[in-house]
Amino acid sequence: MIDRRERIRSLLHLSTGPAKGGKNRKKFMSIENQLTTIASKIKELLNDLPGYFLVEISIRPTNNIKIFVDADQGATVDQLSKINRALYKWVNETMFPNGDFSMEVSSPGLDEPLRMDRQYLKNIGRFVEVLLKTGIKREGKLISASENEVVVEEEKGHGKKKELIQYKILKEEIKTTKVQVKF
Repeated sequence: MIDRRERIRSLLHLSTGPAKGGKNRKKFMSIENQLTTIASKIKELLNDLPGYFLVEISIRPTNNIKIFVDADQGATVDQLSKINRALYKWVNETMFPNGDFSMEVSSPGLDEPLRMDRQYLKNIGRFVEVLLKTGIKREGKLISASENEVVVEEEKGHGKKKELIQYKILKEEIKTTKVQVKF
């Protein structure tokens, strides 16, 4: 019997390049194939949940699967736990029958950047911090979002000297956009 460390090392080796001898290569899916397979199953599960959508999946070499699901009206803990249970059972039966994996299904938190157009649209009216690829930061209220650009309104000054400045930012110029909490 191979101990866990050896098995992980073998999985990492087999998923990142051709295996020596090539015989065992067929037993393991590449990480890209795992991601595609899991994404298909998640999309199938989300068909029953209008407004829910897949944001991101990552798989670490230790078979730690992390999935971000969001919803146009906000993802609920109950729905995320139902998705987690159904997906966990399916992954255990089809991809890791020995149970050698861990999985987390959650909505993206405030520390996660916006990645999809739907996330920008659902956060219109909220304060965001946009970091451009040039290193410049723009902070303000997200006024609008389209396929190609976002508009952020920054408030400068106070009282009678208060001024609202709108920045049109092309999405191709954005490195990250994060929602900010204002009190």
